[in-house]
Amino acid sequence: MDPLWRTALWRQFGATIDMLENALLACPSTHWHGRLWSDHSDHPQPSEYASFWYITYHTLFWLDLYLTGSREEEFAPPAPFTWIELDPTWALPERPYTKEELHTYLVHLRQKCQTTIAELSDEKAHQQIDYPWIEEKPVSYLELLLYNMRHVQEHAAQLNLFLGQNAIDGVSDWVPQAKADEGGE
Repeated sequence: MDPLWRTALWRQFGATIDMLENALLACPSTHWHGRLWSDHSDHPQPSEYASFWYITYHTLFWLDLYLTGSREEEFAPPAPFTWIELDPTWALPERPYTKEELHTYLVHLRQKCQTTIAELSDEKAHQQIDYPWIEEKPVSYLELLLYNMRHVQEHAAQLNLFLGQNAIDGVSDWVPQAKADEGGE
């Protein structure tokens, strides 16, 4: 794959993850269980699904699954995280995940994303991915990466908006490119 495309994709995907990290780190314990929205759906979910910690977990779970690019049966999130995102009974984890647990997961996924993009070949970019919940035809792995980036950005923006509406210091400004890692990009 052309290095220009890989570099641009990483800089933007990394910036998206950095915005999520900024929101996660800025959230005080007093807002960790704060609800970002009320439930107005036809399919009521547990109230925790709208909480700051759960939306962060939801975002990281899907980031991980989609970076893996494999069938859901071949994927397992790292401990202590579980498969609750695909549980049709809407089960919640036994306890809320901590900021430290979610931050460790985020740091791991940021590196996984960077490595995945750095090693992305034309063949892998063209690989067709088909998940049961994708109602259209299968998508290329490259399109799945872009979809994944948009999903992370959506929730990073929601979390930052929630923090801003609650006058929390440290709310993230726009991140134009991925932050530099120690030892280079």
